[in-house]
Amino acid sequence: MNQGFVKVAAVTPDIRVADVAYNTENICRMIDETIKEGAKIVVFPELCVTGYTCSDLFTQDILLQDARKALFQIAEHTTGKDALIFVGLPLAVDGELYNVAAALNQGRILGLTTKSFLPNYGEFYEMRQFRRGPKKARMICLNGREIPFGPQLLFVAEGMEELIVSAEICEDVWSPIPPSIQAAREGATVIVNCSASDETIGKASYRRSLIEGQSARLICGYIYANAGEGESTTDLVFGGHNIIAENGTTLAKSKRFENSAIYTEIDVRRLLSERRKNTTFQAAEEKTLMRIPFEIRKEETKLTRPFPSRPFVPSVMSERAKRCEEILTIQAMGLKKRLAHAHAKSAVVGISGGLDSTLALLVSAKAFDALGMDRKGIVAVTMPCFGTTDRTYQNACKMSQKLGATLREIPVGAAVEQHFKDIGHNPEDHSVTYENSQARERTQVLMDVANQAGGIVIGTGDMSELALGWATYNGDHMSMYGVNASVPKTLVRHLVHYYADTCEDEELKNVLYDVLDTPVSPELLPPKDGEIAQKTEDLVGPYELHDFYLYYLLRFGYEPSKIYRIARYAFAGEYDDATIYKWLYTFCRRFFMQQFKRSCLPDGPKVGTVALSPRGDWRMPSDACATGWLRDLEQVKPAEM
Repeated sequence: MNQGFVKVAAVTPDIRVADVAYNTENICRMIDETIKEGAKIVVFPELCVTGYTCSDLFTQDILLQDARKALFQIAEHTTGKDALIFVGLPLAVDGELYNVAAALNQGRILGLTTKSFLPNYGEFYEMRQFRRGPKKARMICLNGREIPFGPQLLFVAEGMEELIVSAEICEDVWSPIPPSIQAAREGATVIVNCSASDETIGKASYRRSLIEGQSARLICGYIYANAGEGESTTDLVFGGHNIIAENGTTLAKSKRFENSAIYTEIDVRRLLSERRKNTTFQAAEEKTLMRIPFEIRKEETKLTRPFPSRPFVPSVMSERAKRCEEILTIQAMGLKKRLAHAHAKSAVVGISGGLDSTLALLVSAKAFDALGMDRKGIVAVTMPCFGTTDRTYQNACKMSQKLGATLREIPVGAAVEQHFKDIGHNPEDHSVTYENSQARERTQVLMDVANQAGGIVIGTGDMSELALGWATYNGDHMSMYGVNASVPKTLVRHLVHYYADTCEDEELKNVLYDVLDTPVSPELLPPKDGEIAQKTEDLVGPYELHDFYLYYLLRFGYEPSKIYRIARYAFAGEYDDATIYKWLYTFCRRFFMQQFKRSCLPDGPKVGTVALSPRGDWRMPSDACATGWLRDLEQVKPAEM
């Protein structure tokens, strides 16, 4: 429960049609199992106390009386169990029969949610036995107890106000206006569905897309528990297809045709963060739904849901290839428009033999092709200086030639040395002045070459560097269009790899592979024995960690202590706790300190859900303080540090 994580379960118990005692025993057994697993919200299928397929047996008093007794028996069984539990059953009220989902907590029946939409088509004929629930909730008396009864009841966790749960039943979510819409607008962050959806060809994929879509539309967690084996097979087969989704993504799903329980953790704070950012998610102006408190302890939740260590990179190869092609196209189309609008005759790219400038050159080639322009109009400028190695120099030259660009070599060492004399800097002092003078000289060269060639300078810096401020202000920080501005370093690598894999030129392919194998470096310090002396990741930390931090800080607004927790889980076996903490502290400190560089970024295309453009996704004061974020992180500092 800490940091917003709530463990939940969707359960399909073994049942027998109309055998209430047997069903009750198995429901209670599965409640015990889910509690042992730490679940705080547990959902069972529609009418599971009796079985969904009782048909006209639902009109028999003996079945209904047994179901009512079972309700209180199951409720009593939840005494001392720290969970909110939903169970489906038929219930007679005021001479009418209703299909309800009972919410149980600590021995109490908190509320009875009624089914709003009764299917009466195809294989379904629920209106033969049941009545549609009331439009608004009211109180009814069961065994001398006043209990809320009706649609869209809101169950609010005491001590964790962000956890608000509401239920709907099967067909409700298939209807044009599901009851969960109003529940979410009034604050529900988790929707549960007690369902009995039979299996037909293609229905499983549709069902999953429906649940994912509803969780995305409502920016909520959605727990769908479906009827399974044990229901009558007179005409239908039920597969126990359980699904737990969060904001459009399936977190857990069961194997069909196998009664089981599935578990995962829903992050309700992440959902609230998404709702706050999404201005089209409109909360209800007037709160009309009945709110019912329930008890639940706030404690540490053991994480089992997946947190990919490379969130910007799809883990499935086929999806990764599609993503790479789409991103390259977005980058190229953005540059195409800028070149056309500026009536540019050329695109000037500073090419170093590193990953970022390689990607910028590839994108420029793709943009020129789209415009029908000769690639000779791409001016690839290599500017060797004090730290340039033969490996990167040769790769820069080879790829420029293979892509058909015009290669220009403009050494900048003499100009930088003259600059040192002008400002009175000792060339033996390899401080930040020594490094930045080279970066700024190179940018000046590129700008002036662009003027000569009637073109624009293409920026090469990526989003990870912008997040860390790993760019020289008014040096590589500046351009006329930054094609990599919203591409993180971990994704830059895959984009270049994808291009290499799909190009038909073996020589170009080999050059690109060697670029991928080259350590990331600005090459601003003299080489040692001909090898790169300055490795970026030794100085600022691994980019795979920084991209992870960037994603969860910006995309979901996670606090640093929460990022540290999930990073330990995601990078288990790759990095130890001290390393993760060290570079997360560095990331938070630098992210705040370096905002002034991001506040005056050149234009560049957005390609994903996270971007740092000061005109779009991220607007932050340049002098904002990181104190609160660093203080939060210090609370979880590893003992060994």
